[in-house]
Amino acid sequence: MSFSSKVKEELAEQFPGGRHCLLAELAAISAMCGTFRVDGGGEEILTIHTENEAVARKCFTLVEKTYNIGGEVSSYTSIRSNPETGSRMYYFLAQGRGLKAVRNASVQAVCCKRAYLRGAFLASGSVSDPRKSYHFEIVCGTEEMAQYLQYLMTGFQMEAKIVRRKKSYVVYLKDGAGIVDMLNVMEAHVALMEVENVRILKEMRNTVNRKVNCETANINKTVSAAVKQIEDIAFIRESIGFDKLSEGLRDVALTRLDYPGATLKELGELLNTPVGKSGVNHRLRKLSEIAEKLRDNQGGTA
Repeated sequence: MSFSSKVKEELAEQFPGGRHCLLAELAAISAMCGTFRVDGGGEEILTIHTENEAVARKCFTLVEKTYNIGGEVSSYTSIRSNPETGSRMYYFLAQGRGLKAVRNASVQAVCCKRAYLRGAFLASGSVSDPRKSYHFEIVCGTEEMAQYLQYLMTGFQMEAKIVRRKKSYVVYLKDGAGIVDMLNVMEAHVALMEVENVRILKEMRNTVNRKVNCETANINKTVSAAVKQIEDIAFIRESIGFDKLSEGLRDVALTRLDYPGATLKELGELLNTPVGKSGVNHRLRKLSEIAEKLRDNQGGTA
């Protein structure tokens, strides 16, 4: 089962306590994949088509809890090019008076907005496996519906965006934090914990990688500096020897040649007269300056 299906299975078991929230969730589902009509006797008929059995099952319970009227869930197979395969479609049908309240449901309270978003996702949403990527979307038939869902999501501090996809409009989230917030709003707490665990693991891996890259860069920088220092010291030795250097510079030069991989701190501790990192760095810079002058003017003295 896909992660998206698991989220919908979880949401299919979530039922708000108030009738106004039941209506809001049913209103979202019907707006996304339902139709209303009135028969010759004046009774209102709500039909909802969906590929997800859990959605049809939830519509049955929502109507039952809200109106205490009969509903029916059936399915049929839509045969496509291959007679042996097809996409199973479920349709829910409710018939009775008062169903127009679904179309006129008020979505003002925060709890009703949560319910509406939950219904919209159940009817026409999907979310990718967080181990692969972060992507949450709800496909809408009209731009007005997409803008309305974006408005609701923005009210919960989510940066939802809209993109046109063929004849549809897609409201989507691309960041892990936004998807976690959306799952929390819809009350998919089990799925939320799964996404959070993946996010934590990814963040730990990224942190480790950053530290390794930083340490590798520092090591490369240190090695490069040490190689340059040894080259300068060797050039001074071959050009004028160490006798013309001051005692402190000669001590650092000889110690660096003996311990090419030592850090500045370690070099300072290895000197005949130990000094700190800044002192070692100052002497090495001085040796570098001497080497540069000698390169510019062969035969110069310290």
